[in-house]
Amino acid sequence: MSSYEALAGHYDELTEDVAYTRRADFIEKLMNRSRIPVKTVLDLACGTGTMTAIFTCRGYELIAVDGSEDMLAVAREKAAGLPGEPPVFIHQDMPKLDLYGTVEAAICCLDSLNYLTSPRDLRRTLGRLRLFIQPGGVLIFDINTPYKLQGLDGQVFLDEREDVYCVWRTEFEKRSRICTYYMDLFTREQGDTWQRSFEYHRQRAYEVEELREYLEEAGFTKIRTFGDCRMGAPRENEERIYFCANRGKD
Repeated sequence: MSSYEALAGHYDELTEDVAYTRRADFIEKLMNRSRIPVKTVLDLACGTGTMTAIFTCRGYELIAVDGSEDMLAVAREKAAGLPGEPPVFIHQDMPKLDLYGTVEAAICCLDSLNYLTSPRDLRRTLGRLRLFIQPGGVLIFDINTPYKLQGLDGQVFLDEREDVYCVWRTEFEKRSRICTYYMDLFTREQGDTWQRSFEYHRQRAYEVEELREYLEEAGFTKIRTFGDCRMGAPRENEERIYFCANRGKD
């Protein structure tokens, strides 16, 4: 089964502890440091659109892009009736990003860039982002660090809700730097009948200096890194790091 096909309908329920508002507050602080005023925001790999909804309600105009039609269906439903300018939703893979115009800021949240397991795809994505961010605009994203992904090797996790039961285990392959998540999802049907689905997800561990090199290669400048929702520099053994970079001039 393709990634997120079974998970999409239960994603929000299983990620209710993500603290989206706190993360949006931090991202907004970084956007306020942009060299140009931010009005239009690209939410790349928007998933079920929680960040899209938050920033729409805060008065920004959102373009939300995701590679999963199932996740986008949830995002569109979530955005229906929100105050402000209705978000524009686009079904695209990250390396094939193609917008009709430019934005002042682009965000990519919750380690979505780790899912680009090919460095070539990551570099292409950063190049496409530079193309559609206005000069002086800002790119903000976060990653799962190598420390976190390596530490997941051999772990088994359980998420249980009233109508969904998720068991997932992880494997990290040092040579490829790929962390694979094997996920069994049990969803309650009528009565006591349960349906089982299986998905797997893969993330690549990228080093900070590696990403800095790719950003510079794509034409981004003033590249800064932060700890998880902290304005300070990342600490040793940080599990999530935020990047903030300016789109340089042509």
